[in-house]
Amino acid sequence: MDWYLLVMKRYAQFTGRSRRKEYWMFALFNCIFAMVPYLIGLVMVMNHNNLGIAFLGISIIYDLAVIIPGLAVAVRRLHDIGRSGWWLLIGFVPFVGGIILLVFAVMDSQPGDNEYGPNPKAMASAAVIS
Repeated sequence: MDWYLLVMKRYAQFTGRSRRKEYWMFALFNCIFAMVPYLIGLVMVMNHNNLGIAFLGISIIYDLAVIIPGLAVAVRRLHDIGRSGWWLLIGFVPFVGGIILLVFAVMDSQPGDNEYGPNPKAMASAAVIS
């Protein structure tokens, strides 16, 4: 949960680097937080309960609220492997683009500093040792 909150604190920060753990924990909690009201609303609408529309509205509002932090953490994740944030645009290529972004998302951090900043994994391990 701390990783999710870290991404939300860095709401629109497109500079720097983000570790795999930060990216994937945000993706996990984001998926959970988006799906719960959506599924509740869907079930309620299917049972002809008008309150379900409110849950679907909450789901849409949440989805809109996390677009910017989601893009920001994805750009920082690409920076962590030494790629430009513009590589996100490859996701628009059908089939292949999503696979390429998935491969980039699971790649290990580029060791040491790169043009986007210091390695966050090295900084975290140095903080644990101290």
